[in-house]
Amino acid sequence: MLATAEALATLLSAASPIAGTESIPTLEALNRVLAADVTSPLDVPPMNTSSMDGYAIRTVDLAAQGNSRLPVSQRIPAGHAPEPLKPGTAARIFTGATVPPGADAIVMQEQTEAAGADVTILHSPQPGEWITAQGADIRSGSVILPAGTRLTPQALGLAASVGCAELAVRRRVKVAVFFTGDELTMPGEPLKPGAIYNSNRFTLRGLLEKLGCEVTDYGIVADKLDATRATLREAAEAHDLILTCGGVSVGEEDHVKPAVEAEGRLAMWQIAMKPGKPLAFGAVRRAAQRGQAASESSVSAETFFIGLPGNPVSSFATFLLFVRPFILSLAGVQTVAPRALSLRADFTQSKADRRNEFLRARINPAGGLDLFPNQSSAVLTSTVWGDGLIDNPPNHAISAGETVRFIPFSELLN
Repeated sequence: MLATAEALATLLSAASPIAGTESIPTLEALNRVLAADVTSPLDVPPMNTSSMDGYAIRTVDLAAQGNSRLPVSQRIPAGHAPEPLKPGTAARIFTGATVPPGADAIVMQEQTEAAGADVTILHSPQPGEWITAQGADIRSGSVILPAGTRLTPQALGLAASVGCAELAVRRRVKVAVFFTGDELTMPGEPLKPGAIYNSNRFTLRGLLEKLGCEVTDYGIVADKLDATRATLREAAEAHDLILTCGGVSVGEEDHVKPAVEAEGRLAMWQIAMKPGKPLAFGAVRRAAQRGQAASESSVSAETFFIGLPGNPVSSFATFLLFVRPFILSLAGVQTVAPRALSLRADFTQSKADRRNEFLRARINPAGGLDLFPNQSSAVLTSTVWGDGLIDNPPNHAISAGETVRFIPFSELLN
């Protein structure tokens, strides 16, 4: 069995960013991936601004007069152009307003006393006090968002702050998904003896859509080799990735493996992880390459294939740990590894497993981790109860109080 790190490295080594870009409104670019650097055409802020409501003054005037009473010569709201500050005067100014030429400090209004047309300064400011200098945030010509950035709400705000109305982004990754298993039934349909509801369809569709993929859902495909091959052929024509769930083991009713081998090429992995040992990766030939040997196919004429196990927690975990970074790499994202935390285990698990375990756990009020009591790959409840996965190395028992590696779902589900 491959180690999880080795399996992931193999996947990512095959994932080059897909071709195709488009320019879209910045307001519509959430979760899209930048195809080009965003360079600022201006300083931010574009002028010196006041950080406080108060009074703009020249510090030299306070020292020269030997007193702190100054006449107020102008009033400067935000969004208005000021006049140069007259020597020996103060300007009433508000947060975000442009500092008048000649002023070198702001005194906040709590440190002043206004009386008629004058103001008494009760504080001796230093030059630059409460002034946000032009370009303090962004300098003109600087790259504020590099290509490969996945656009968050705050990234959209940053792009807007320099006047970007549109952004060049990579096209969405096109993913075809289908599910195998004659036992699968959709919610709303009668549940026949021996049947189960297809929870994986809802989980995986949600995960794909959350990643911003363009999804084609072929639904439940009959447990037949011909039906599986036909769906693979159709899906290969217009997608970057085919994702399946179930049927990737080696049983007599597992048709995905021979179907992919017939329509393309397959590396069948037994990954040393729990849950989620069976995982298939390969590619399906497109129409132009049919009839050629798999070794003669070129990557450009293929659609990637990943087959996930059918147990609900196994498919969930393998998607987060393998499919998510693979799709992000196809989308051109530069950093795909989730950030992990080092947290205290507030439980004991005395039995070690020979595989790399990914345990469902959640953070308790004391800042430690509690373990879900049933770690079966069929218990989907654990994925809702938990905050993330403990990445527990092979052959390692966990003692209460020790530090473990924890990957929050907030990192894996964005």
